[in-house]
Amino acid sequence: MDPLTPKDVEHIAQLAYIKLTDEESENMRVQLTNILGHFASLSSVETDGVEATGHTTDSNTVMRKDEPQPPLDQEDVLRNAPDRDGEFVRVRPVLE
Repeated sequence: MDPLTPKDVEHIAQLAYIKLTDEESENMRVQLTNILGHFASLSSVETDGVEATGHTTDSNTVMRKDEPQPPLDQEDVLRNAPDRDGEFVRVRPVLE
């Protein structure tokens, strides 16, 4: 695996919409080269006879069917609100 060039890192940074200083770019070049080296080493792993899988463990859904239900009682819902103003839940402002 050939090390990445500074031009490679600059291209990756542009694709990710990030700006790197020269020092950050050099650190990133070394780190990305090491990461790609680890991936390249995986090509030497013998996988003949190994069944492909999308998950490392059994995957099953825990989601229930989406079926219409009667609405919750407004008073029950508002009883759980940490701060309430009449029939509304009061929250901290997000925008000024």
